[in-house]
Amino acid sequence: MARSLDGLVLSPVADQAPGQVGTRTRFTYHEEKGAIWADYAGGDVLRGHLVGTRTGDRLDFRYVQLKQDGTTSSGHCVSTVVGLADGRVRLEERWEWESQEGSGTSVVEELTN
Repeated sequence: MARSLDGLVLSPVADQAPGQVGTRTRFTYHEEKGAIWADYAGGDVLRGHLVGTRTGDRLDFRYVQLKQDGTTSSGHCVSTVVGLADGRVRLEERWEWESQEGSGTSVVEELTN
């Protein structure tokens, strides 16, 4: 199992469609006893939150976000936690909107100072 996400800051490796998370978005993760949660912001996202569970290297969570244009959106994501050769963490994600049409995949990686 890859290491704990608690206290890690991750960011997408590529931009998604306009109005969604992108390379300027920063996720600050927390983890305790199988529960995970994160706050995120940056780019088109003014404020976002996710909450869910971790079983082994699988995350299952819901997210909600407020965008810069004042609209809100929410969805569901299942991620796999992967340990990189340099010791950082990567999340390989499959997500789908619940408040609108759309789904896709993304990758976020731990940032270093």
